[in-house]
Amino acid sequence: MKMGADAIWITEAEVVQLMDLKDAIVALEAALREEARGEAHNMTKTLLQYGKNNLHAIGGKLGNLVGTKTWTHTQGGTCPLLLLWSAEDGSLVAVIEAFALGNLRTGGISGVAADWMARQDAKVMALVGTGKQALAQLGAMLAVRPIERLRIYSPREDSREAFAAKAREEFGIEAEVSASVGEACKGAQIVTLVTRAAQPFLTAAMLERGAHVNAVGAIAPDREEFAQDVFARATIVAVDNLPSVQQLSREFMTRYASTTWDKVMPLSGLIASGRKRTARDDVSLFKAMGMGISDLALGVELLKRARARGTGRAIPQPKKMKPQLAGAKAKNPV
Repeated sequence: MKMGADAIWITEAEVVQLMDLKDAIVALEAALREEARGEAHNMTKTLLQYGKNNLHAIGGKLGNLVGTKTWTHTQGGTCPLLLLWSAEDGSLVAVIEAFALGNLRTGGISGVAADWMARQDAKVMALVGTGKQALAQLGAMLAVRPIERLRIYSPREDSREAFAAKAREEFGIEAEVSASVGEACKGAQIVTLVTRAAQPFLTAAMLERGAHVNAVGAIAPDREEFAQDVFARATIVAVDNLPSVQQLSREFMTRYASTTWDKVMPLSGLIASGRKRTARDDVSLFKAMGMGISDLALGVELLKRARARGTGRAIPQPKKMKPQLAGAKAKNPV
């Protein structure tokens, strides 16, 4: 992109038209491979908590673009935006409305993790949490494994029933509600946690042999989804971004407070090593906090597709202006 050329604004509707979940999974794995080669760089997540709300910022560099996604999560809602700049001249390249993108990223990274860590024959999935990210989590598992049956739990019965109906309608899958987390996990080869829980609710005893856990809901230090004994069951532990987990995951900070982190592997490193589960009965654990490279990977691909199709609204480059400094004049001019 030439300096001075217009940037583009990509709307939510255009994001949905340009990319689906399978596309996102492919783009995410490609970016993780670039990270493993040292060709993509992640900015550690920054978090500001204020009351029951929080402000997030993540970012990174991928190819000749740098970017940051920022949003504030409030009781009243959120409005995430991804901004892309040229890594060479600093010009603005794109602004992308990022709610759907966030769903694709969070679901997609779980899909990549499950594809590398879960049993190939996984047919039963337990889903704990039925909020805005839950449907993408289900879609991601269906994209990488032959899931035939879904077991759902959330604290409110009406939420469980409503989500089960939505899952049947959207994916044609057999979906049943469960009265407890333990009941949902019975027979499940994949267990996905996508909640805003403040206290752990999943224990090691609830997990079947060979289960894979995607823990993606607790992305701030005031949240926690699984108990410490889950670590003892896991033979493979991977995370999306190690520095973010070290600074912001209460589950991991508690577990590794007095020991080394050498058993925790970044997902990019796991992919680069070619390592998968070594035994059918292994229990594996993946923790995602959200990282800039993931959002950047989807943003870069969306930008490429928008340019190819001529979509996106052109926005002019911001122009530097001299600020008003009159108020700073000397009181007693010479």
